[in-house]
Amino acid sequence: MSHSYTETPESPATSPEALKYGEREIAEGQLITFPNPRIGRRYEVQITLPEFTCKCPFSGYPDFATIYLTYVPNERVVELKSIKLYINSYRDRYISHEESINQILDDFVTAADPLEVRIKGDFNPRGNVHTVVEVQHLRVNPES
Repeated sequence: MSHSYTETPESPATSPEALKYGEREIAEGQLITFPNPRIGRRYEVQITLPEFTCKCPFSGYPDFATIYLTYVPNERVVELKSIKLYINSYRDRYISHEESINQILDDFVTAADPLEVRIKGDFNPRGNVHTVVEVQHLRVNPES
């Protein structure tokens, strides 16, 4: 006796109920911060995100990268699960390498207001081209 089972594929994201729980978390995700436990102490936080994906805005082909984020907190630090979900939100976006890394920087600065932040996107080679995009932000002291 043989049994076969065919799952009916659902179309993604027509309503929140149709989304898988991970897709809902990604769609609702935002960068969450909490108070720096050591305000006044200068230290670096290094985060590596090896599964970044987005889509080429011209061809639609997927792009893959490792994101390296290093920052010196000010009054807030970023919650790690929220940055994972935020980064995963890029997977279906049509966005260039350059714009994606600059947008991540802008969003991170808005959320965490770090003293310093450096973000490097090391994109996997595609078509014999390897791209690395690096951006940084230094907080300007309002008293100077």
